[in-house]
Amino acid sequence: MTRAWNSAWTLLILCNLFWAGNIVVGRAILGPVPAIALSFWRWTGAFCVALWFAWPHLKNDWRVLLAHWKLMLALAATGIAFFNTVAYIGLAHTTALNVLLLQSSLPLIVTVWALALFRERPGPGQIAGIALSTAGVAWIAAHGSLDALSRLMFHYADLWILGAAAIYGLYIVLLRSRPEVHPLSFMQAAMGLGAIMVAPFYAWELASGSYIQDHWTNYAGIAYMAVLPSFVSYLFFNRGVQLIGGARAGQSTHLMPLFGGVMAVAFLGESFDLYHLAGAALIGTGLGVAHATAPAGASAPGQRRPAISPEARE
Repeated sequence: MTRAWNSAWTLLILCNLFWAGNIVVGRAILGPVPAIALSFWRWTGAFCVALWFAWPHLKNDWRVLLAHWKLMLALAATGIAFFNTVAYIGLAHTTALNVLLLQSSLPLIVTVWALALFRERPGPGQIAGIALSTAGVAWIAAHGSLDALSRLMFHYADLWILGAAAIYGLYIVLLRSRPEVHPLSFMQAAMGLGAIMVAPFYAWELASGSYIQDHWTNYAGIAYMAVLPSFVSYLFFNRGVQLIGGARAGQSTHLMPLFGGVMAVAFLGESFDLYHLAGAALIGTGLGVAHATAPAGASAPGQRRPAISPEARE
């Protein structure tokens, strides 16, 4: 166990495997489990699981967190509440493969937010990378249809996923300003606030007659999502950052579409079509161009103090 805890890539591989499983499991149980219910119980469960570990740090940090309450509300809204709820609404009506590939554009979305909020101007190579990745995202969202692309007719569920990625990209950029507290304190506060924000929407969903279907697989799926992708992966990723740095650890997230794609085909029976391949190639090329042309020593915006998983992923 000690050897694994000191092996950055063991931890990073496992956390990306669990994050990929979050999307695949979510796709499997959405429907019998309504989207807002899944978001609410995922983070409520994660809050309960993490509380024992975070409590000693919360006792020391609560005053600092309270002093930054406006920022904490913004981070909880973007990183927990609305990102996950919007993502699950989209995931209920599209394939796990589409979600995995569309969320691969997240590093480029972060670049756009950094430009909009902090005037961090990308270089010509990064702009070219953004253009290539945007073309790949559009091709996947149009399901490989030139006619749909020319008419800007995208699958509505994929637009929900892109909206979720835009929300999470904002969260990542805002992370640079998070309070100087222990990561577990920050995570616990963000999860608690996020669950509270989702609660009124969950109450509305219940009032509209949407309930979790009473079957053990649905509860097992929620438990998996509350424990492994939401808490364990967070611990593993941050330990990986501690061991090898944020920039190198961040590269590991490119494993998620690989793991998730294999699981989606194997367990959900989804098919990997040519438009997936073409879109993934464009997104991957764009990311590669942007990374290769970034200034030496530069890191992605928001990666200075990782505190909650960069998952869609989430």
